Amino acid sequence: MPSDTTPLPFICRKSPARGSQGVVVTNHPLGSAAGHEMLAFGGNAVDAAVAALLALTVVEPMMVGIAGGGVSHLRLPDGTHTVYDCLSQAGASATPGMFTPVSDRLPDYMETAGRRNLVGASSVAVPGNLRGWCQMHAQHGALPFADVIAPAIRLAAGGFPVTSYLSSNIERHAEDMINDPVISSIFLPDGTPAKPGHRLVQADYAESLRLIATEGADALHGGALGQALVDRLNTGGEDAGHVSMDDLRTYVARERDAIFGTYRGHDIVGPPPPASSGVHVTQMLNMLEAYDLKAMGFDSVEKLHLLAEVIRVGFEDRRAASGDPDFVDIPVQKLISKEYAAECQARLRDVGGATPVPPGYESNNTTHITVADRDGRIVSATHTINGLFGARIMVPGTGIIPNNYMYNFDPHPGKALSVMPGKRVPTSMAPMIVLRDGKPAFALGLPGALRIFPSAMQAIVNMIDFGMTPQQAVEAPRVWTEGAHVELEPAYAHHQEALAAKGHEVQIVPHIAGGMNAIAFGADGEMTGAACWRADGTVSALGGGLAGEGIAFHI
Repeated sequence: MPSDTTPLPFICRKSPARGSQGVVVTNHPLGSAAGHEMLAFGGNAVDAAVAALLALTVVEPMMVGIAGGGVSHLRLPDGTHTVYDCLSQAGASATPGMFTPVSDRLPDYMETAGRRNLVGASSVAVPGNLRGWCQMHAQHGALPFADVIAPAIRLAAGGFPVTSYLSSNIERHAEDMINDPVISSIFLPDGTPAKPGHRLVQADYAESLRLIATEGADALHGGALGQALVDRLNTGGEDAGHVSMDDLRTYVARERDAIFGTYRGHDIVGPPPPASSGVHVTQMLNMLEAYDLKAMGFDSVEKLHLLAEVIRVGFEDRRAASGDPDFVDIPVQKLISKEYAAECQARLRDVGGATPVPPGYESNNTTHITVADRDGRIVSATHTINGLFGARIMVPGTGIIPNNYMYNFDPHPGKALSVMPGKRVPTSMAPMIVLRDGKPAFALGLPGALRIFPSAMQAIVNMIDFGMTPQQAVEAPRVWTEGAHVELEPAYAHHQEALAAKGHEVQIVPHIAGGMNAIAFGADGEMTGAACWRADGTVSALGGGLAGEGIAFHI
């Protein structure tokens, strides 16, 4: 419970789970079960994380796939942190003028003629997920890869019941998916979206996973699956894709150093650019450190106004200096410094108000997992195929859904985020790990595009400043702004008028970002996992253990 007695403006809808042998939290129960299976099999957190992610490509196919991209943050028992940047990138033949923009103004700034950057072969970028997962597993996994991919194969071949969450997402894009006979045959049986309870079997994808079990990432990055992907992308005529076999073969999952900041005696560790979270979560917390948030109270207009102002300043600096570090010089050390945070205080306003926000886009459709084992390994990972069901096509004979990552690039030439060969666009993904006295305190992350890293920051504040449990921290209501307007979740709706009186344009929205997953680490070795109501989030915790040495029973 929180350290004070002030009632919270919400009630948790889900329950946490505790275990000493390992915890897996994902946004689907079968994803968590796949990771749990690895821990029970004697594997470590890396085995569990990769197994869970592969299983999610089957059971959460609208959010994540082997032909997508993302960021995995790994902490090892010796205290080292490695961030695997598996983000998708533009292919070698991509050009700034490859799309025809329909407008230079919002709300259609990112749109192109024929929606070529959003749907179909031309929207697909070079994928990185499978390469990164296999690389992380080869370096740090304990089990054979064939064991790790087995749950995903089993789920694809045998099928699983469709949840209401998956069914509703199929309905959202059925109009596009019905135009591709391959993807529609899976998700729109008889021409209508699969209903909750429908057993979804993906036989072709099971065969692809079996090939990956034998060949690893090379099956896609240069092998038969890659050739099938390239062949499909080349069938689009004028809408053909630009990803080549050479793009797939030469793709590199970058291993990057994590960003370290501090907040009230804790170390805040997150991914570096192209991810924004390590820099701007640290920057925002540095600004908040000057205020007594606990005295303000969790459910106060003063706190919400302060958070909105801090988030606004964070976004201003993100827009000014963010992107692929191979293409853009980003002043990381300046942005995460306490001195710069003091300068930023002058930009916080007593009275709010909308400010101009340049156009841009990031997909809300992502998944996140948080996994830990008894030996101190932690994986916090956020991955995607960008939009719901990616390019909304499927590679024939493979069951693979390609990403539509090209929609994240500015379709106008000559801009900071314009298409360039090999370029990766900035991401708001925030797989965070927080330390206390050099030891893990908690790890967390969530999906939700531009709303990800401000939501992760708020969960960190919930646990450190307000003493919330992991379950309370992930389920707590959120506030968000990019500068133009302020969004509140319904549990904060009673503050709408007061925030409007402070100059903010306030909108009440059903939810801000997606399902957050977290694990907290106790001094006794117990780990507590939590998942929130905004997705099919599920915790699986392993307790108990094997018999002690020398124990035998005789009759």
